[in-house]
Amino acid sequence: MIRVVGLGPGDPDLLTLGSLEALRRVGRMIPLLAPPELALFLESEGVALVRDLVDDQALFVRGSSETIERFVERVEDRDLALGVVGNPLSDFPGLPVLLRALEARRIACELVPGMPRATLSAALSMPLMPLPPASDHYGWEDLVQIMGRLRRSCPWDREQTHESLLKYLIEEAYEVVDAVESRHEGDLCEELGDLLLQVVFHAQLATERGKFSIADVVDGLSNKMIRRHPHVFGDHPAATVDQVWQNWDQLKALEPAGKRRESRLDGIPKGLGALQRAQKMQEKAARVGFDWPDLSGVRAKLAEEVAELEDARRSGEPAAIREESGDVLFTFVNLVRALGVDAEGALRAANDKFYRRFAFMERRAERDGRDLNDMSLDELEELWQLAKTQAA
Repeated sequence: MIRVVGLGPGDPDLLTLGSLEALRRVGRMIPLLAPPELALFLESEGVALVRDLVDDQALFVRGSSETIERFVERVEDRDLALGVVGNPLSDFPGLPVLLRALEARRIACELVPGMPRATLSAALSMPLMPLPPASDHYGWEDLVQIMGRLRRSCPWDREQTHESLLKYLIEEAYEVVDAVESRHEGDLCEELGDLLLQVVFHAQLATERGKFSIADVVDGLSNKMIRRHPHVFGDHPAATVDQVWQNWDQLKALEPAGKRRESRLDGIPKGLGALQRAQKMQEKAARVGFDWPDLSGVRAKLAEEVAELEDARRSGEPAAIREESGDVLFTFVNLVRALGVDAEGALRAANDKFYRRFAFMERRAERDGRDLNDMSLDELEELWQLAKTQAA
């Protein structure tokens, strides 16, 4: 195995965790044009430097076929790393020549990205400046560079992992939902930025460990969208939304992840809210025809489930009550879905409405020198009816 490892711009502080771990695992490395300070640092980390397998490192990096062929002939039956300053995918012109030579001799090769020498070194070595005037704006590459600098220089950012960031990812997604439902465009712009930061943060962690980069995320997403929309990017017609969904499901089933699934319902995240997950499962089942033909069927089913819940209530069995309660909720989601309503969104709206009306009741009682705890049920109902008209 030959592992081609990106060493970053050349400063030991800019060597990613992924690159350092990859070099430690191999234990031996040819430092291709690596600065002395970086080479000494790697030796102090237990990486043995090999200097006699490459005749001319500059020619090797530039892609000299003769130099690379001689190297491949000398490769021993032991794992070896090639340390390339920068990122091998962008800073190693000889990489294609090396890959062809290794493939011809059936020698496995693995690439471990590093911080690109040209694009990230300047951003990470210079202090960040204040936001430019309104006529100038940061772009996508600036954001990636800022994230790299945060990982290097901020103690909190350095400590984060994929797992520790999950709560922030979920929180930011819900804040986007709040911004959409409140119809505040300025808030939505800001919250989408916060959500995007989480994506870039996770990609940076993966880059440092040589797994994938944000470029791989964008490339994979673009390929997926093109692949799953043949009616837009190909010659497969789809005149209706139902046809689009049918094509989408068929194409997903042919992908590696789809082939591993045992059920059509696999792939729906278990971490979704229960209402959302119920509706998504019902939608998937409906696409293969497992659905009531009209509202009368689901309404009859709901009445049946409510009757079973009443039977369970009379029995006094907690397990039966819990099960039948779930069946009622699941069937009610089906009714809402048949009406073309998003159950999760509808319940969120109902929650907000209840909050507004109850808060109105509290304020009105306080204005009158009263406390809700001390009011009779009739007085509370009167306040509620007032809230329905004044805090709709």
